[in-house]
Amino acid sequence: MRPRVAMLLAAGLGTRMRPLTDQTPKPLLTLGGRALLDHAIDRLAAIGIERVVVNAHWQAPRLAAHLAARQDGPALQLREEVALLDTGGAVASALARGDLGPEPFFVVNGDAFWLDGPTPALARLATVFDAAMEGVLLLHRTCQVQAEAGRGDFALDPWGVPRRPEACEIVPYIYAGVQLVAPALFAAPPAGAFSLNLLWNRALAAGRLRALVHDGLWFHLSTPADLHEAEERLRAGVTLDTR
Repeated sequence: MRPRVAMLLAAGLGTRMRPLTDQTPKPLLTLGGRALLDHAIDRLAAIGIERVVVNAHWQAPRLAAHLAARQDGPALQLREEVALLDTGGAVASALARGDLGPEPFFVVNGDAFWLDGPTPALARLATVFDAAMEGVLLLHRTCQVQAEAGRGDFALDPWGVPRRPEACEIVPYIYAGVQLVAPALFAAPPAGAFSLNLLWNRALAAGRLRALVHDGLWFHLSTPADLHEAEERLRAGVTLDTR
C-alpha cells in the first residue's frame, strides 16, 4: 500500500523539555541544525506523502509561521486546538472533520527523530500493513536508548504481535513515536481529550495491532539533557549497527 496522508502531532506543552520550551514549541527545537518537525516532514516527503496535517496549541502562531516558510515537500495543513485533545483526541478530531481521508495514514510525533536503517522506517510500516490491521507501531529496543526508558512499552512475539508488560515486568521495546493506522482504529472514539493508548489497547484485545522494530538509530528526546546527548552523538558522526 502507499499512504498519501499523515498527521504530525505538535500541540503538546513539552513540559519536560523546559526551559527550552518556555517560549518555543518542542517540535521547533533544533537537532543537527534543523527543527525536529522538519526532520519528520522530510522523511514523510521522501516516501511520497502528499499532505500532512499538523495540530498546534502551545505557541501555535510560531508553528504556523514556520510551516508557511517551508519551500518544498508535501502540502501542510495546520489545525489549531483551542484546548488540548491529547494524541487520540487530536487524530479523532481531524478524522471527523475529513482532514485525513478514508485510507490508512501515518501518525508521527512532532518530536520523533530517527535515522533509517537499510530501508526507510515509514516504508517498512507500509509494507507490513494489511487490511486485517488497525495499526502498525514502530518500536525501538530500550537497551539502545541513551535516555531513561522506564519499564518499556511493549513485548513483541515473532509474528509482530505486541503485548503490554505484566505486573513488575520490564519489556524490551519502547514506542518510537511513529505509526501507520487505519481509520477503523478510531471507530466510536471517546469524546474530548484521550490518549492513543486507549485505542491501541482496544486493538490489541481484538488482535488487530501489530508492531515492528526499528533497524536504524532513534533518539528519545524528553529532556534538555536528551537533546544535548543526541546533538553530541550526531556531531561525532555516530553510526551504530542496531540490527
